[in-house]
Amino acid sequence: MTTDASPTRAPRRPSIAVSVGGVIVGGGAPVVVQSMTNTDTADIKGTIEQVASLSRAGSEIVRITVDRDEAAKAVPHIKEGLLKRGVNVPLVGDFHYIGHKLLGENPACAEALDKYRINPGNVGFKDKRDKQFSSIVEMAIQYGKPVRIGVNWGSLDQELLTHLMDENAVSENPKGAREVMREAMVQSGLLSAARAEELGLGADRIIISAKVSAVQDLIACYEMLAARCTYALHLGLTEAGMGSKGIVASSAAMGILLQKGIGDTIRFSLTPEPGGDRTLEVRAAQELLQTMGFRAFVPVVAACPGCGRTTSTTFQELARDVQDMIRDRMPDWKTRYPGVENLNLAVMGCIVNGPGESKHADIGISLPGTGEAPAAPIFVDGEKFTTLRGPRISDEFKELVEEYIEARFARGAPKGHRIATKSKPETVA
Repeated sequence: MTTDASPTRAPRRPSIAVSVGGVIVGGGAPVVVQSMTNTDTADIKGTIEQVASLSRAGSEIVRITVDRDEAAKAVPHIKEGLLKRGVNVPLVGDFHYIGHKLLGENPACAEALDKYRINPGNVGFKDKRDKQFSSIVEMAIQYGKPVRIGVNWGSLDQELLTHLMDENAVSENPKGAREVMREAMVQSGLLSAARAEELGLGADRIIISAKVSAVQDLIACYEMLAARCTYALHLGLTEAGMGSKGIVASSAAMGILLQKGIGDTIRFSLTPEPGGDRTLEVRAAQELLQTMGFRAFVPVVAACPGCGRTTSTTFQELARDVQDMIRDRMPDWKTRYPGVENLNLAVMGCIVNGPGESKHADIGISLPGTGEAPAAPIFVDGEKFTTLRGPRISDEFKELVEEYIEARFARGAPKGHRIATKSKPETVA
């Protein structure tokens, strides 16, 4: 994570550190990436597969739905199956309506989970609310688990909202309905956290979220929370939507908050395409943190957008192939090459910006544009290394990337790394 604050970036908001299955959230720790399964948790095999997939993609905490007895009984088997695969990602149980009952009747589930998520808007209603909320908190204390108090405007505590609306109606300076709703979101989280502390749950075991689906509302709610508490905060735009809409909206909201120093853990709540890849939400979260300079997860590939000078699709195909190679090889690279996530590559399409951008990268290629000579200069650590020609340019560049990674990031690699000359292609002047 970048530690040097730039003039335009606010320092990280002070927050209390919370351990979630050994992953530290808050307290100045790097912002944590979360995700959630969409399998039926009672489907043990399917849930294990998806949790493992999300973990491989880089999710550092995974939330699963615990909505009925069959799901609760499946949780310890899911945990056991993951550990047998060597997957030790913390699991969060998402509880609504009957969480107190499920945890109370399934102690193995309560033990296997690493955190409980409580929604104060539907943990119970009227006179049952405090009793059922207290029951979950007391079990969190008993089993030594943290909780996330997750407020959501789709299930906001209507009793609290009505109370605040009534107060506002008789106020000398009434606020708009949207402002009252934001206040209700914030109060719901803070009042619930205060009640949890009264019951004996430490502030170092409490995380708060206040999720809405409108960008400006999300920013406002979290600014209010950040000003009024030091609990660790989980960011996420709820029901963000599908495809580019969901990614853009989530990035806009969370990017602004992160720039202000607000947020300790994030999730992109993307609607997947039918049969789509659930890990997209993990990659989107990572890319937000990486492009903003907060963390590094995978090598970055700079690639030009193309124009009339790049009528060939070669650079597009190579950029895609390099991205695919990184995604496929990263699980292995992470174990073999510490620091490889900081690598910068460039795949450029013509002579205008190609050589300059390639020099700024650790290793880059400038492919020939329309009317240019059929040659592709390669730059390594800011200096021209060789020129590739012929039908194997793409394959040879990917081989050079692999060689560069080995030379620079392998354990015990000497300083002043260079690609081995024995495998260096013939340089063409």
